[in-house]
Amino acid sequence: MDTVGDRIRKLRQDKRLTLDQLSERTGISKGFLSDAENDNRNVSSQNLLKIANELNASLDYLLRGTDTAPPNPEPLSIPPELTEAARELDLSFTQTEALLAAHRSVIARRSNEGLRTPTVQDWKEMFKTLKKFLV
Repeated sequence: MDTVGDRIRKLRQDKRLTLDQLSERTGISKGFLSDAENDNRNVSSQNLLKIANELNASLDYLLRGTDTAPPNPEPLSIPPELTEAARELDLSFTQTEALLAAHRSVIARRSNEGLRTPTVQDWKEMFKTLKKFLV
């Protein structure tokens, strides 16, 4: 199993950098880098970040050997009634998004029984009520 030191060495060699060059670019001594690559030294988070930045690697890769994919955000779907209310109230996208998030937060705490789709007027009233709390 590869270690942090193994991954640093591999990336450095893949980029055709010498220890001297990596040392100069990161401000970390050549001896320390050599010890780190040979697993004779633990690398502080500050130095690991310098190395990761210079080698264009993620901290996840250096520490675990894998890159974790960023979470895939759900596409934002704004109900047509809210879109209409936002147009009539001249709301910005940020305000519209905040109003939708507030609505979802309230709904998440209730059962789904008997829920109806909010009307344009419902959205307007909700905005009027929450206006001072929204972005």
